[in-house]
Amino acid sequence: MLGAAGSAVSPQRRARPERAAGGPAPREQRAAAVGTARARSSAAAAEERRRRVAPLAAAPPAEAGEEPLLRGIFEISKRSCDVVLSARRLRWSPILPESPAGDSTMVLQAQEDIIEMKDVFSVKLKRRRFVGQKNGGTVLGITIFKCLNKEENKLTDCAIHLNNLSEDHCHTWFKHLKEILDGFQNRPKSLKVFVNPSSHKREATHVYYEKVAPLFKLADIKTDVTVTEYEGHALSVLKECELQAFDGVVCVGGDGSVSEVAHGLLLKAQIDAGKDTDYIPTPVRAPVPLGVIPAGHTQAVDVCTFSTPSKLLRFGFSAMFGFGARTLALAEKHRWMPSGQRKDFAFIKTLAELKPEECELLFRPLQFPQEDSHESDRKKKEKTRHKGSKDQWQKIQGHFLNVSIMAIPCLCSTAPRGLAPNTRLNNGSMALIVVKNTSRTEFMKHLKRYASVKNQFNFPFVETYTVQEVKVQPRLKSGLDAKENTYLNAASAEGNYPWNIDGDLMEEASEVHVRLHPQLVNLYGVNTDDLESSQATCKCI
Repeated sequence: MLGAAGSAVSPQRRARPERAAGGPAPREQRAAAVGTARARSSAAAAEERRRRVAPLAAAPPAEAGEEPLLRGIFEISKRSCDVVLSARRLRWSPILPESPAGDSTMVLQAQEDIIEMKDVFSVKLKRRRFVGQKNGGTVLGITIFKCLNKEENKLTDCAIHLNNLSEDHCHTWFKHLKEILDGFQNRPKSLKVFVNPSSHKREATHVYYEKVAPLFKLADIKTDVTVTEYEGHALSVLKECELQAFDGVVCVGGDGSVSEVAHGLLLKAQIDAGKDTDYIPTPVRAPVPLGVIPAGHTQAVDVCTFSTPSKLLRFGFSAMFGFGARTLALAEKHRWMPSGQRKDFAFIKTLAELKPEECELLFRPLQFPQEDSHESDRKKKEKTRHKGSKDQWQKIQGHFLNVSIMAIPCLCSTAPRGLAPNTRLNNGSMALIVVKNTSRTEFMKHLKRYASVKNQFNFPFVETYTVQEVKVQPRLKSGLDAKENTYLNAASAEGNYPWNIDGDLMEEASEVHVRLHPQLVNLYGVNTDDLESSQATCKCI
């Protein structure tokens, strides 16, 4: 039987093909086949991994400035990342590991992060240095500093670290990043800075040197700092300043400081242009932007001129005649008091002795808003405007408790929506707010409305106008009436009336002419459209 079995098996063995002379053995064939399959699988896995490692290459640039300039690998937040630099953006996504067992059905998504290059204000090489070592050091990577727009439109800075130990690699990237930043033409390289040490509860100097100056240094901005020593110091410096040596002027201070610097900046522009500074019907624009900390990009801002028939008083943004001016005049007489106490004292006493001012108001209303961009309509309205310009002046006269003329919203802690909430920084108009004579109780209701969300102008004795020009002509008081105003200074008894212009007291007996000049100065700062829903408040611009 064994023989039968053996014979039965032997034919099957003989049926197998014979190995050709010199050909591979069957075991070698199987090994080669397995190797080929593994190679193909490895190549497919590598291709899959390549697609996951570099997901950014799958999306071709759709806009100008999106063409990749550099691409490389950095460690960001302790993860290896594929980084791509273009003229507009820096993008990166983590390098993902190959899926287990080469399972291509398991899809791993890479989270992409993006930085807009316009938000980057500085880039530095990251080095390791020994104690006392000021130069050189081992290159560890690149640090990118960018601005973040936090809640309430407050700017803050943050740092992003791109770690790589290759010095050549880092230098190449650093060079391209610097070239992109240097290509932004509107970024300042040199600034003239004024710091009022009395502002912000005498903390302005500390705020500047501790928080602002380090950022200027980080952004490679050169500064020339003047710490003001007296009222009018900034104005006197600006009159003699060579503005062409700077890219902008920055003020660290309150309402009065900002107004003084703006006035000095524009006055210097008129002097350099050879204009008569006593009468400036059409002032020239400021040659450099004005900055109020914090700063950002620039936008044009409307400015007013305040003048008498014989001379220019000053450039400014807002003015009050009547209650607001008499309150300031009384506060100035009591400067020996602490700031908060004298303001409260002046407010209460002026309110207790509330009296109207008799005056005549001439104003030229804004007929056609500037936001109308249709060229045909613009030309038609321009023709109509010139044709009827002689008849545009309107007049109201009587007894008024307060007259406000404002080209800016004038946000403050007591008026979160602003003293003139319907104005903007650059809409080519002023708000004229007239409060007619009424009882003390009704006037107090009007004042309380400023701190609420209700309309503070919804009273029968309050009128508002959108204007381009205003002339205020007070009626001179008789000697008896003037003596009753005992809380005003002696000049008032001689016929001078107090004016509150941007928080500064001025006294004039004659007519005051307020004229708006659209977009006369550029202002560093956020766009006013972004402030529509902001709850942030300030006491200046």
